[in-house]
Amino acid sequence: MFGICNLAIIPLRFEPNDRSEIVSQVLFGEHFEILEQLKQWSRIKMQYDDYEGWVDSKQFQIISESSYNQLSTEAIILNADLIEYITGRSNLLMPIPLGSSLSFINHNEINTSGFDFEGTKTSGEKNKENLISTAFMYLNAPYLWGGKTPFGIDCSGFTQMVYKLNGYKLLRDASQQSTQGEPLSFIEESEPGDLAFFDNEEGNIIHVGIIMDDNYIIHASGKVRIDRLDHLGIFNSETNKHTHKLRVIKKII
Repeated sequence: MFGICNLAIIPLRFEPNDRSEIVSQVLFGEHFEILEQLKQWSRIKMQYDDYEGWVDSKQFQIISESSYNQLSTEAIILNADLIEYITGRSNLLMPIPLGSSLSFINHNEINTSGFDFEGTKTSGEKNKENLISTAFMYLNAPYLWGGKTPFGIDCSGFTQMVYKLNGYKLLRDASQQSTQGEPLSFIEESEPGDLAFFDNEEGNIIHVGIIMDDNYIIHASGKVRIDRLDHLGIFNSETNKHTHKLRVIKKII
């Protein structure tokens, strides 16, 4: 079985109950495979990044396998505004966040609610030059474990969404993203848009951010913020301390 998110944002949970940890979010228009169903919950695998978790079975729409395959092969169309509105039958007006998927709206067999969208779209074509300006759209978004929107986002959700809006696919977690791309030997080799990864005392990758010009980095830590980056890691000028230890820099594109 297959499904699509027909609400603005739904939580993707680690276990099938409302008190379980939110490991990610499913945004409007994102589609997925249903791996398992319980009475009230469904375990799904996201088509975009193969991420798995549990969602409330009342919070999505069932679609056919042919519709799933069609959406999976089509070009991505995304909402390019911080917040926009979907309209529909019976005077429906529903807000959707930046990065919501709109590809299905032109498919009548999927769009049974008559959704329509008149806001700004992006086609997801590769555009390295826009990575930093897109990242700035999330500036000051509060940190939220599992979040993927300007209203709450985690470090890897931030990098994934910024890259997605510019036509590049990243996996969901920082540790997964660190397996992508080509490593650089020095910060001086990096360009705006490259990714910096940071580890803990055990050597596990736990954080990621997007490198900017002049040894700055934009990343989600407490909020999406801009800090200094040096060969040791991220330096917070407010506390005069390094907050994250640099492990590797990767060029994804």
